[in-house]
Amino acid sequence: MKLAKDFTTGNIGKQIFSLAIPIMGTAFIQMAYNMTDMLWIGQIGSDAAAAVGAAGFFLWLANSFVYTTKVGAEVTIAQSLGSGNGHMALRYARHALVIAIVMGVIYGLSIFIFSSNLVAFFQLGNEAVNNDMEAYLKIIAPGMLFTFLNPTYSGMYNGSGLSRIPFKANAVGLIINIILDPLLIYGIGPFPRMEVEGAAYATLISQGVVTVVFYFYSRSQSSPFRDMLKGFSPDRALFARIFKLGIPVSLQSGLFAVFAMILARIAGGWGPIGVAVQSVGAQIEAISWMTASGFATALSSFVGQNYGARNFKRIRLGYYRTLGITMTVGLVTSILFIAFGEFIFGLFIPEPQAMTEGGIYLRILGFSQLFMILEITTAGAFNGMGKTLPPSITGILLNGLRIPMAIGLTAAVGLSGVWWSITISSWLKGIVLFIWFAIILLKLPIIREKYSLPQKLFFHIIPNRTRQQFFDGCCDKTINSDKT
Repeated sequence: MKLAKDFTTGNIGKQIFSLAIPIMGTAFIQMAYNMTDMLWIGQIGSDAAAAVGAAGFFLWLANSFVYTTKVGAEVTIAQSLGSGNGHMALRYARHALVIAIVMGVIYGLSIFIFSSNLVAFFQLGNEAVNNDMEAYLKIIAPGMLFTFLNPTYSGMYNGSGLSRIPFKANAVGLIINIILDPLLIYGIGPFPRMEVEGAAYATLISQGVVTVVFYFYSRSQSSPFRDMLKGFSPDRALFARIFKLGIPVSLQSGLFAVFAMILARIAGGWGPIGVAVQSVGAQIEAISWMTASGFATALSSFVGQNYGARNFKRIRLGYYRTLGITMTVGLVTSILFIAFGEFIFGLFIPEPQAMTEGGIYLRILGFSQLFMILEITTAGAFNGMGKTLPPSITGILLNGLRIPMAIGLTAAVGLSGVWWSITISSWLKGIVLFIWFAIILLKLPIIREKYSLPQKLFFHIIPNRTRQQFFDGCCDKTINSDKT
């Protein structure tokens, strides 16, 4: 397997931007699946939106588990290619795909068998909402195989620098979903009116099409992953490496989904409107974190190659340039949410109470956008180095803090206390992770006079003896890894 895109030399900003745009487009396509469902379902009413939104938490949980293979494939493939080992990159891709198939089958069976128990978790007290939610889960359960395979394929191509392939495959699925949603939800033409069930079938079919597109492209002559499973020989060491890199990210995202479900249960104390606001509001907020995630994934591939090639200065420069782009996006999103929150939410659920509560949600979350993007971008840099534990530890601990904060704040200010718990934890996560990564950068053997201002500031809080040892050990040397 040859190096599809070489990020170890050349213009850093141009490389990251060109890689990020298709990834970001793919992320927006994934977001658009859910937003399209919500746009059509929301017109039926807040009860239908609550049913789809609550069921969506289990899709979110599935997407959290798939980070095991997505991140594992991205990092191992990028680092293998960066070190010039294309054969190992192909072997990692095969192992990631096998893991995704097994996990998808197990999760789909679990969703189908325990659907009634999952519905009971939210305790919504509305039989119609509960029935719709259970029907939705049973319909999408077979599609969990696609849910696990598609991001894994995306991780494989992103890690090799071919981010346009996942964009094209997912774009096909989105077009089909956009067409099927109104037809199946409202029963247009020869189709029966299925409402919530129609949204589920549209998602199932469109995701299946994406998997078929990935499969046939992987078998084409232009694909670096031809004959993926031909002659596959399981290697415990490769499985272990993928799990070691992917599980911390998966665990963080999975617990994040669990914490979000607990927050939804707390919000459910205000009836289905609370769950609907959180579900729809999260889809709207995804505009900023999907953008950041696109750049973070690009940064992960960029850092992965340069870390494998030991080009440490390019890692530092790539991180700060990416951060400058994503923080600008966060600032614009904050202004829109704070100034126009109620209007934006009304586009999805045009009910007076929902618009009022949704506007409050977006205004409060508007104050967290810069810090959330700081966290996501920094996590991408960590992942590229293969250091997936720091973002996971930070995320798990501070996301878990949302639960006691929500309980305390709702007692004082009502439903908006749930939203403030999310915002405050985002402040903490962004600050902690940025400081942690800045310290990691200090330990890389980069020429001393090239340190950026944030790094120079950190030297003032490091003890003199430690600083002197650091300089003596690496920073006064001009090394090959410092090449541009």
